[in-house]
Amino acid sequence: MEVYSIGGFSEVGKNMVVVKINDDAFIFDAGLYIPAVIELQEENIKDYGERHLRAKEALPDDLILDKLGIRNKIRAIFLSHAHLDHLGAVPHIAHRYNAPIIGSPYTMAVLKKILDDEKKKISNKLVTINVNSSYVLKTKTSSYAVELIHMTHSVPHTTMIALHTPEGVVVYGNDFKIDNTPVLGLTPNYTALKKISKEGIKVAILDSLYCHSETKTPSESVARNMVRDVFSGLHGTKSAIFVSTFSSHIARLKSIIDFGKKLDREIIFMGRSLNRYVSAANEINVVNFKNDVRTVTYRNQVASMLKKIEGNRGKYLVVCTGHQGEPGSILERLSMKKLHFQFRKDDNLVFSSKTIPVPVNIKNKDEMDKRFKKFGVRIFDEVHVSGHGGREDIRNLIEFLSPEHVIPSHGSYQRLLPMVELGKELGYEKGKNFHLLHNGQKLVI
Repeated sequence: MEVYSIGGFSEVGKNMVVVKINDDAFIFDAGLYIPAVIELQEENIKDYGERHLRAKEALPDDLILDKLGIRNKIRAIFLSHAHLDHLGAVPHIAHRYNAPIIGSPYTMAVLKKILDDEKKKISNKLVTINVNSSYVLKTKTSSYAVELIHMTHSVPHTTMIALHTPEGVVVYGNDFKIDNTPVLGLTPNYTALKKISKEGIKVAILDSLYCHSETKTPSESVARNMVRDVFSGLHGTKSAIFVSTFSSHIARLKSIIDFGKKLDREIIFMGRSLNRYVSAANEINVVNFKNDVRTVTYRNQVASMLKKIEGNRGKYLVVCTGHQGEPGSILERLSMKKLHFQFRKDDNLVFSSKTIPVPVNIKNKDEMDKRFKKFGVRIFDEVHVSGHGGREDIRNLIEFLSPEHVIPSHGSYQRLLPMVELGKELGYEKGKNFHLLHNGQKLVI
């Protein structure tokens, strides 16, 4: 068995792993490096494709597979969940592989929305597998079963991928947290995880983004109570209320809608990204927000709606994009007075999110906050819990799975390093059965 760390081992994002068994190879995730995409936006390059993205190093460097003679051996592309840093590269690199793309219903619904929005076509077969079910891939020399095991995160239908191979089971768990009281969907599928653990796991490739945090990540139900608490303090105000969160965080959007309705305000969703993720969730019946919100997507619709809100600030609750201060987002343009709405003293801005820990996001968010504070806006920051497991979540999972080998993923060297200490505590030895990789490396097991 050979494992290739293509992306997501030297930065936060751009996740991609290749596992090769004899003459068959498989891709796990194909994500974007979002800070590089933001750089393109700042340079006002709107219609970017593979060439621009590769020049900015926004795509995983899968060209290495050509040099290694592996590209034509790829038999499938597995997608763990619907975040752009895990599937956003698919529209740009899938054409390189004569292989099906396999994922859960919500993951595939979002991928199809992205392809439609970006007017891209790919010839790869799209295979949707229900969560907690399996699919058999047959090659010239072998047969492989892949299971999509339900795992809690911050987007519906997140899965741990278990690939059953002649050399043992490969578990790809990127991203996850252990949430036993989720707001939306099921708890982790402990029964399936226990079953593959008994079968024997050869290698587990696991999210280590917040292993430095010596805690267990709180449940999404905690964030729901945080939203409830903030909104209860806004009852009766005639000032504007704007909320920003991750567009893909359907459970959080549900909480915002549930408690927003108690404020007797019309709820408006603004932005293409929100529309993409919410419409995908509505279409496959993960939720049904259609009767609860009005969605405005295009610039002229947004401009018209903001004029109405300006004239009747106490009537609406606006959920919009831009919580990272992304250039061109609705919130960023509002902070720069580029849209038809002017924030006033005592207007309310709720960030049901946390700044993604990369320099460009930290800088953009900080600068945007300063502009809003000059308006006298009340800011409620980090009304949020993470979708990534802390050190104790990761410990629990490793102990539960008991894999022969562990590979930490999803972060720079500084983000991966705390897993070495945890691995040592659990009886693993770096370089023997615990492997700290960088992008572009090959590990033979």
